[in-house]
Amino acid sequence: MRLDKFLADTGFGTRKEVKKLISQGLISINGEMAKKPNLHVKLQEDSVAYLGDEIHYQTYYYVMLNKPDGIISATEDREYETVIDWVALDYEHVDLFPVGRLDIDTTGLLLLTNNGQLAHQLLSPKKDVPKTYHALIEGIVTEDDVEAFSKGLDLGDFTSKPAELVIHEIDTEIGQTSIAVTIHEGKFHQVKRMFEAVGKTVEVLHRHSMGPLVLDETLELGAYRELKIDEKELLKPYGLIDE
Repeated sequence: MRLDKFLADTGFGTRKEVKKLISQGLISINGEMAKKPNLHVKLQEDSVAYLGDEIHYQTYYYVMLNKPDGIISATEDREYETVIDWVALDYEHVDLFPVGRLDIDTTGLLLLTNNGQLAHQLLSPKKDVPKTYHALIEGIVTEDDVEAFSKGLDLGDFTSKPAELVIHEIDTEIGQTSIAVTIHEGKFHQVKRMFEAVGKTVEVLHRHSMGPLVLDETLELGAYRELKIDEKELLKPYGLIDE
């Protein structure tokens, strides 16, 4: 890999900016000052440093975002701020993309990565990866609804796979129900459409987990961080590569 690409990929700036760092004598390879931007760097062998501090090259990134309301799950958009815009300050140098999507008004767990194989595995219908949401429902959710969800619901263009609906709390005075629901697919507006099919409306929707990955409850709304070692281990069967 060229030295200037190595530096750009690790967040030291554009190709033009990193060339200035090299020309100023601030970059070394294996303890020797680097003089040319086209020098070849062997990722597994060479030690590249900035002002004596070693730079660690990372191929794949895995970022947990507690998605806030008002941003969309896309890489770019002309009208709305995207989840990629949201994390750009720290990850502008990485071609991240969201694994799946959450509606603009849905909050909670969203994984951002540049590992296409992992995304494919987590989103593939064949993998049957469960996704659990917590929601506030306008209306009284009943045991009949629980049974209907467990059998799958006819949503017009498709019939949902069986889903696990759990009633947490019912407020009869204001006619609202707090629930958790686990689905095994991810069609457009699916959870909202499933509740509409039983005559109810989703007021608040928050994703709690996706497969084995569970949202860190200490991560405030809008906050994000890279996955921890134990979280990465959970995703290795789905194609996570830690390098």
